[in-house]
Amino acid sequence: MTAPNALQGIPASVVHLLRDAAQDYPQHWALRFEGQRLCYADYAGIVGALVQELQPMVAPGERVGLLLQNSLDLAVAIFAVHALRAQVVALNPGYGERELQAMLGDADVRLLIADDSVRVDLPTVCASLPAERILQTGSSGCSFLRLLDSQTALPQDLPGHADLATLQYTGGTTGQPKGVDISHGHLAANLLQREARLPTRPGQEVVLCPMPLFHVSAVAMCLHLSAFAAAELVIQRRFDASATIHALAHEGVTLMSGAPAIFHDLLRQPDIEQVKAGKLRACYSGAAALPERTLRDFERLTGCPIYEGYGQSEAGPCLTYNPVQGVRKPGSVGMAVPGCELRIVDEQGNDVAVGTVGEICVRGPQVMAGYRNRPDLTQQVLRDGWLYTGDLASQDEDGYVFIQGRCQETINVGGFKVYPLEVEQTLRECASVGDCAAFGVPDERLGQVVHAWVTPAPGCRPDEQALRTYCASQLAHYKTPRRIAITEALPRTAVGKLARKELKPVGAVIAPRSVT
Repeated sequence: MTAPNALQGIPASVVHLLRDAAQDYPQHWALRFEGQRLCYADYAGIVGALVQELQPMVAPGERVGLLLQNSLDLAVAIFAVHALRAQVVALNPGYGERELQAMLGDADVRLLIADDSVRVDLPTVCASLPAERILQTGSSGCSFLRLLDSQTALPQDLPGHADLATLQYTGGTTGQPKGVDISHGHLAANLLQREARLPTRPGQEVVLCPMPLFHVSAVAMCLHLSAFAAAELVIQRRFDASATIHALAHEGVTLMSGAPAIFHDLLRQPDIEQVKAGKLRACYSGAAALPERTLRDFERLTGCPIYEGYGQSEAGPCLTYNPVQGVRKPGSVGMAVPGCELRIVDEQGNDVAVGTVGEICVRGPQVMAGYRNRPDLTQQVLRDGWLYTGDLASQDEDGYVFIQGRCQETINVGGFKVYPLEVEQTLRECASVGDCAAFGVPDERLGQVVHAWVTPAPGCRPDEQALRTYCASQLAHYKTPRRIAITEALPRTAVGKLARKELKPVGAVIAPRSVT
């Protein structure tokens, strides 16, 4: 078990951080988006003006839906909703009608703000909302700059630890999305926990955000981190590898957070080594396991270290990180952040031995209040103060965590457990493999067998038999993929995670879907 450390001086809310940055660094650049820039004084003033506009329509404790692409508007809207002491419900604007109806209905939003990227009929999706409660911002991503001439101070009655800040919908591996209730206390505590592992320099950082801000991970590691550090946040509407290389090399970026898929794509840019000419000093990786080869190649070509971590929407979202000041272990997601207790347990809830795979359980000030309208699921995962994450890992003698996958993704081959990540790590050792995914498919005799899809490394043509032969030399027979096939790209979610539900048995056709 990882022993907790006391957290001192937890801010009352993330809005207090924006207020303090505007007071201490009023003329410091705060936001940059597609040629537009805001200083902290104007940032806070526009947020205050938007609060004044929305206040007649939203009461404290109510929920506001945000269907916005990455933009200046989304950053302003998130802080405005927080400042209203209302709850942010930021959703992927690319969702379909059925997905949005389910989530917005469960959230019972009282106001919806959307941009032109939404392709569904919003009055149909939100039939219970009057037309005046559906606000359209257009396509510029900068519509709230209209408030520059009507700036207003932030409200005096800002949220506190007990106020709910965010309702984050997560599908996980259970199918039906679940709404995670996250309070301002959870967010503020997790900011300090992250800062202890990954310290920032107040007033000196430039943070690049290529990840979607409708997800709590990018909000924590980009939007809220920037306010905490009084940093300038450079927002990309969507990830573009070429534009990202240019930003890292020429736009003064010092910090970047991204999913492994982003680092994978950057490595395929011919001008990747230009990053060395910039000011990038640290990158943070999460959302999925970062292949060691990707880490080594990125650091060799850019000169910038990647600090890998692990978390969940249900917990802050930061649970572990490799420390900047301390030992960094490739292949590990690091140690538990201060103030967080972490255990690895067996199916009976007993602690397992060092090096043994089990389920991660955590307890700390960043753990969610529960799932909205789902007391049954809340009771399943929150037991005696511990969050049972559903993620499998082992822990070494120093407390470093090594992720093995999800409990529900474990493949059962004739009674033997196979962890997909172990098979994937083996496949990635082959020079011809760019990316890969291992998964279980039904088998009449054994229950399940292992199949895998791989994408080719640049200039390579992977051979199924050669890959199977290599796997057989490194893995037990039952872990060796029965079939391996080549595909152009693997399906991924909007935050860069492998969309395992979309993987089909080898012999079927999978439709590639890249990070958007």
